[in-house]
Amino acid sequence: MLTLTTLSSGSSGNCLLLSDGRTHLLLDAGISCRRICKALRALGVEPKDLSGVLITHEHADHISGLGTLTKQFQLPVYASRGTARQLCYRIAFLEDVLRPFSAGEHLSIGALEAMSFPTSHDASDSVGYAITDGRRTAAVATDLGVATDVVYAHLRRAHLAVVEANHDVEWLISGPYPYFLKERILGPCGHLSNEEGGKLACAAVEAGAQAVILAHLSGENNTPARAYEVVRAMLEGRGIALDRDVRLSVAPRSEAGPQYTV
Repeated sequence: MLTLTTLSSGSSGNCLLLSDGRTHLLLDAGISCRRICKALRALGVEPKDLSGVLITHEHADHISGLGTLTKQFQLPVYASRGTARQLCYRIAFLEDVLRPFSAGEHLSIGALEAMSFPTSHDASDSVGYAITDGRRTAAVATDLGVATDVVYAHLRRAHLAVVEANHDVEWLISGPYPYFLKERILGPCGHLSNEEGGKLACAAVEAGAQAVILAHLSGENNTPARAYEVVRAMLEGRGIALDRDVRLSVAPRSEAGPQYTV
């Protein structure tokens, strides 16, 4: 049995907990150490009992609490080699706890196995993760401008999928962001729109996913209601019924979401 809880999701900070009850993995640490510790303890997990922190990439909204967290608890930090180099530039003495790997490598951490896969984002060596206890798999694919065949392959093996639904394209284009930022977000190394995230969600559910969490929503170019409605319509257009076939939800931007179990 796997449980997954988003602690924060969005451009202001990203962090989630995945656990089988014995091995507890933190995926990203983009909120303060204080907030991470408070959220973990509310879930009955002491920060010192984490088996490791898996980092997707080096952007601030994914690592802002990592330095303090590792300094206080000396937790192992897993990151792709390119990301690991960037982390060492930003966080003093991180080398002592860093566990670099090559994108695409499988990691055995406690009773869980984490399968990393490369993602298309404007970072040094960004990855997503599919984590399994040998029977159930949870996959996390956010911060990607393009969903590649590799990303789809991992999402199709997931029982629980966390997929990016960052923005509404029309809202972004007509919104106040400067041109260069709009181009970045819409580009192949930016972020997925609601429709592109919906395609990932449909693929995951058609392959057997029981729950889909929409994540990393923009606070300016999206709303939870808009993301949910777009993806709901896409799922139902494929003959997939919510609640009967899949549980669809949106991760809160700045607080812990519900705990999902598969």
